[in-house]
Amino acid sequence: MKISKQLLLCGSLIALVGCGQKNQTAPVTGYNLVTLQPEDRTISTSYSATIQGRQDIAIYPQVSGYITKLAVTEGQKVKKGQTLFIIDQVPYQAALNTAIANVKAAEASLATAKLTYENKEKLFEKNVISDVDLTTARNSYLTAQAQLAQMQAQEVNARNNLSYTDVTSPADGVIGVLPYREGALVSASLPQPLTTVSDNSQMYIYFSMTENQLLSLLKEYGSKESAIAEMPAVELKLSDGSIYGTKGRIEAISGVIDRSTGTVSLRAVFPNAENLLHSGGVGNVVIPTEKTGALVIPQSATYEIQDKRFVYKVVDGKAQSAPVQVTRVNGGTEFIVDEGLAAGDVIVAEGVGLLREGTPITPKTAGANTAAASATPAAPATEPTATAAADSTADNQTTKED
Repeated sequence: MKISKQLLLCGSLIALVGCGQKNQTAPVTGYNLVTLQPEDRTISTSYSATIQGRQDIAIYPQVSGYITKLAVTEGQKVKKGQTLFIIDQVPYQAALNTAIANVKAAEASLATAKLTYENKEKLFEKNVISDVDLTTARNSYLTAQAQLAQMQAQEVNARNNLSYTDVTSPADGVIGVLPYREGALVSASLPQPLTTVSDNSQMYIYFSMTENQLLSLLKEYGSKESAIAEMPAVELKLSDGSIYGTKGRIEAISGVIDRSTGTVSLRAVFPNAENLLHSGGVGNVVIPTEKTGALVIPQSATYEIQDKRFVYKVVDGKAQSAPVQVTRVNGGTEFIVDEGLAAGDVIVAEGVGLLREGTPITPKTAGANTAAASATPAAPATEPTATAAADSTADNQTTKED
């Protein structure tokens, strides 16, 4: 009988302590809320881009022949006028020599024709020859003049052809690939150039904007000219994810929208003093835009229905849906509110996919404090009760045993 009473006492104590612990660990429900306040933010918009040298000049030969000397190597820096290739000069030197000889012969013929014409004039004045003879002499003189001019033109052409055998760089730059080597037969109709000289002192970065993005830009700055003059410096994100050390600027905006893509082309220019950028590379142009007094909300606070975005405002302690127009920032993790909300509005920051219109909203922080406050006195209140019950049972046991 004594053992049964002890078991009953232990069971009562366990039940009372268990109830106290259950009250302390009750789950807390609530929602994270955000009160909107104006902030200053920098929006960074990224555009895929291609990198080109300031000048990419394809070098083609102007005369035909075998390459007798290759004077540069791939990737070499060259100056304007520096020799790149030499094409077989022998036939062109021979052509020049022939042209020079023809000029001399034409000069002699002209001198003879001139002398004949002058003599005919004197004879005509003395009525020794007829008018026909004088006219014939004059025509021969004019023909000799024309032949000399023709021979001189051929000489110039021969000199030019000979000079074209020395293929030089038209600008400072860097040599590209060299598909043709010494001994290769080349001509002006080659399928690919002898090489490419790229002026990489400054790099042109080409990228595209959609028509809507261009319209927003023009509305912000007023015109293309104002946008080019007033837009902040832009950054270049390289293919390895790093940011190029020197900032660039927007230099040109195309005035024609590509019908096939609906985009307009823009060009930024970046200095390339360290030759880190190479023509033909890719990257991303990052354009910053300063927003003053912006309302920023997390992406998790929004949801979409039929291409429209909504948030849940807290009005009189209940969820109320509100349509908003936003701009993505920080890769889409945050939105800047363009329309639909005002400073001081309270919105639900997460879990909006489970909410419904009119759902009662309890702030998560406030709910946790309330639960903690109600759970803290529960343990002391329970423990004395359990102790008193134990003492009472023990007294009854003692009395019956006595």
